[in-house]
Amino acid sequence: MAKKVMRLMTELSSRKWISQIMGHFSHSGFSRHIIPTFARTYNIPLHEAEKDINEYRSLNEFFSRRLKAGMRMIPDAPDALISPVDGLITGMGPVNTGVIPGVKGQDYSLAELLGHSPHMETYKNGFFFVLYLSPTNYHRIHAPVTGQKVESEHLKGRVYPVNDFGLTHMKGVLSRNERLITYISHELGEVAVVKVGAMNVSSIKYTDDSANSWNRGDDMAYFEFGSTVVLLTENGTFEPLPDLAIGTPVKLGTLLGRFYRN
Repeated sequence: MAKKVMRLMTELSSRKWISQIMGHFSHSGFSRHIIPTFARTYNIPLHEAEKDINEYRSLNEFFSRRLKAGMRMIPDAPDALISPVDGLITGMGPVNTGVIPGVKGQDYSLAELLGHSPHMETYKNGFFFVLYLSPTNYHRIHAPVTGQKVESEHLKGRVYPVNDFGLTHMKGVLSRNERLITYISHELGEVAVVKVGAMNVSSIKYTDDSANSWNRGDDMAYFEFGSTVVLLTENGTFEPLPDLAIGTPVKLGTLLGRFYRN
């Protein structure tokens, strides 16, 4: 019964207009007054932030904060795939003929996740990671490889929560929520960075809309409030590190595996 009530409340609160109201508040100057409480509640590591907590003019500005220089180490090996975010691995494994299997007990169609893009053929037998960003985490998304933007696509959708409850009890959250997808061609293949919006995420934005290429670790985009990244690698190009598993926490720059060199 409790799960049914939670599901109903989530359905009712997943309307985009509610997230827009939250977005307006988080951008307001008044919202800066709750930053200290927000930081304490979620144990945010303030020593990593680029600016002092009192310098942020709104909750949104604090939430999408940058890090101080040198806070994350980025491997420079050309065959490395790094985590583009600070977060938790909530799903990983081979894509099985266009199906992403077993994310919190649910299978996902690659076609639905990517909006039936022609790019889906590139990943139908590739590898995937689902990386969840909690409110505690740093919320900028960085380039997982050095490469060129092939295409960017924005898919409108809902704003269901992508936390444990949402992924477990709401059907197809990752492919029903708003998504901003970046396809990046690199020296050893192609990757897709699928940025999935969530409840109270007012938007997903590129750091620089005009950018067409990135070096590994470059600041690429950010969430205005927390969400999830689905990272896909091209068919037959990638091998994950053997000690990674679902439930592993990662940070920006964590090595996820290596691309094959032919």
